[in-house]
Amino acid sequence: MPAEETVWIVLKDGCRLAARLWLPESAGPVPAVLEYLPYRRRDRHRGDDAILHPGLAAAGYAAIRVDMRGAGDSDGTMDDEYTPQEWADANEVIAWIAQQPWCSGAVGLIGLSWSAFNALQIAATRPPALKAIVTVCGSDDRFADDMHYMGGALLNDNLQYGSTLFTWLAPPPDPEIVGTSWREMWLARMEAISEPPAARWMRHADRDAYWQSGSVCEDYSRIEVPVLAVGGWADGYTNAVHRLLSNLSGPRKGVIGPNGHAYSHVATPGPAFDFIGVATRWFDRWMKDIDNGIEAEPMLTAWMQDYEPPKPQYDVRQGHWVAEAQWPSANVAPHTLYLSPDGLGEERAPFAVTVKSPATVGLASGEWCPYGWGPDMPGDQREDDAGSACFDSAPLDAAIEILGRPEVTLNLKVDRPEAVLAVRLNTVAPDGTSARVTYGLINLAHRGGFAAGKPLVPGESVEVTVPLKVSGYRIPAGHRLRLAVSTQYWPLTMPLPVAAAVTLEAGSLSLPVRRGEGAAAPDLGGAWSPPPLETLVVEAPARGRLRIAQEVATGRTTVEVVRNLGAIRIAETGLELRALGSETYATLRDDPSAASSFAYRKAEFIRGDWHACIETRSTLTATPTGWRLHAEYDAYDHGERIFARQWTVETPRAGAPGSAEPGSAGR
Repeated sequence: MPAEETVWIVLKDGCRLAARLWLPESAGPVPAVLEYLPYRRRDRHRGDDAILHPGLAAAGYAAIRVDMRGAGDSDGTMDDEYTPQEWADANEVIAWIAQQPWCSGAVGLIGLSWSAFNALQIAATRPPALKAIVTVCGSDDRFADDMHYMGGALLNDNLQYGSTLFTWLAPPPDPEIVGTSWREMWLARMEAISEPPAARWMRHADRDAYWQSGSVCEDYSRIEVPVLAVGGWADGYTNAVHRLLSNLSGPRKGVIGPNGHAYSHVATPGPAFDFIGVATRWFDRWMKDIDNGIEAEPMLTAWMQDYEPPKPQYDVRQGHWVAEAQWPSANVAPHTLYLSPDGLGEERAPFAVTVKSPATVGLASGEWCPYGWGPDMPGDQREDDAGSACFDSAPLDAAIEILGRPEVTLNLKVDRPEAVLAVRLNTVAPDGTSARVTYGLINLAHRGGFAAGKPLVPGESVEVTVPLKVSGYRIPAGHRLRLAVSTQYWPLTMPLPVAAAVTLEAGSLSLPVRRGEGAAAPDLGGAWSPPPLETLVVEAPARGRLRIAQEVATGRTTVEVVRNLGAIRIAETGLELRALGSETYATLRDDPSAASSFAYRKAEFIRGDWHACIETRSTLTATPTGWRLHAEYDAYDHGERIFARQWTVETPRAGAPGSAEPGSAGR
């Protein structure tokens, strides 16, 4: 489907936003579907656009991809994600689209990741022309369920994604589109970077007004348009699907596949399904008023994962589709098991177990947000189990299906003012293989909620509740359930610099057990995609943990991660794009205060006599009361450095005793 390369949308303040437009072959005005994000339509996101938007146009929609203010070839600058300016601009864009001669006046939103978040956020602002949204791998809660914190514990994804956004906040526009002003626009964008994003997010270590802004869970009633929420069990954002189905009041559906962080028709692990067909059926019902029966289909359709020996990468995940007519479902009921001296069972019994995990527990965690492009899934859990307090059930007499969010309650004491717990639910095969079903984290500073962290009182008994991630998993007969509790989960988290000992005294596990067949699962169709973008691949995309090295003499462990979007030459634009990156995480087995996290990113744009390059380096370490981030940003025009800036920023940790107000130095 041919596209109009550049359409300019002029906002009320004079800012011009660059858009790419695909129109269907059918005559007459049609509904429009907008994807609105900062990930550059000319290069970085062009491959993703190619396998989605022509498909929407073929289904009879005007598909439009708009680069946000400060991104791609659009005017302006950008300094953060999910801002009121972003939503205000989107409202103007939607109004502009609705008034175009090729548009019927009805507009829908679609998005993955960033554009999944802002589809929900924009819907909550209620633009009059917006009629429906499709949100894929996004979140309704920016503090509890994003790449920054999990259970109040700082994720290393805060650094890795922060480094990525740091690099992509201010790349240059394309001279072929904006002309000779490209260099001036580039310099203005870089000057507008006030601080590394990772530092800003660490400064907000509690769920304050910063995170509440853009978290639509603050008031679900603001969203009135029909919502189709799509996720994957391997993705980091699956919890949002269940919350949206449970809390929205308007028409809504959820689909959860086995996949990682990608659109479901091209995602791995498979099986993939006809995402474009499902999305256009949703839009057909609410934007074309076609009575296609989608309202009568089950509210939730999910891939029920079968057990298979764990490995860091899958092409296809074994299982089958299940469905529930409503969510929450009367077909899913909680079943409680208790921690005891004998393991995990039906009876309460007093016990006392102390756990003080080595700093390297977590090496089998996989990535917080797998993409499925490389070794980024959780592996065999036995090594992590060895550094954890484990509670095993008896072998199951019959298979059970879990669908929903397990929850763990623990009574415990801690010997330090600070501690983090990781709680994993594993299934243990008869041969001893341990596979992670789901997991949760809690920073015990947030034991009373996320609003304000406070130090623990050493030796004081406390009760904490740890929600685990939503899961759909069939555990076979003959397997044992294992609840594993550790005080470290590295490198998925940035560890506290103190090694706390936690004494567990009581606990329970509530499992959402699916007890019947449920509804008949709808046919989601076979996966298909428009033709991929024509490129010459110089370096293939890759994500995941490449190498783990352990030094016997020192106990130093290093994890090397690749984070490459790839290096390609794009036939349509004549551009070579290089988007490469890596991370290195290091710690000492017996000294988490020695932990460090380092991220490198490079973005390079090459065409003829145009050669622009950005490199960033970010290093995160702990201080006795907080975190220290050192970040470097360098930009080059034809190899000549034209911009350089460094930041060293210290931020307090939530609940750390004696923590000071955040400060920064060196700009």
